[in-house]
Amino acid sequence: MNLKYFIGAAAQVVVKAAVFVYMVMFIIQTASAAYDYGYRVFTEPPLSYGDGRIISVYIEEGDSAKDVGEMLEQKGLIRDGRLFVIQELLSEHHGNIQPGVYDLNTSMTTQEMLEVIAREPETEEETDTEPEQ
Repeated sequence: MNLKYFIGAAAQVVVKAAVFVYMVMFIIQTASAAYDYGYRVFTEPPLSYGDGRIISVYIEEGDSAKDVGEMLEQKGLIRDGRLFVIQELLSEHHGNIQPGVYDLNTSMTTQEMLEVIAREPETEEETDTEPEQ
């Protein structure tokens, strides 16, 4: 009876230790991935350096940041469309993505792309041509 109790207790300790080690490894991996992702939000480098490639993109009326991020990822302008959504959310251009056709470069950072696609369209101010009296 004593031997069965000892084997059961030893097996229980081994299982608890294995679960503990697994949980610690899971927490470390998750924290590392979260840190890496958070770091990339503010420091994501461009896909290429130097001249890069110019790629034209068309943003339709009503496209969300998620739609634009997925399109930019498919076109090869950014690495991660989900990261683009977070960057757009935290940028000063949040909610200002304008529809239109844009020429973006693979050497541009996400912030530079946001500056281009969130630019308000320039309108000509009407001036009065009537002479003053």
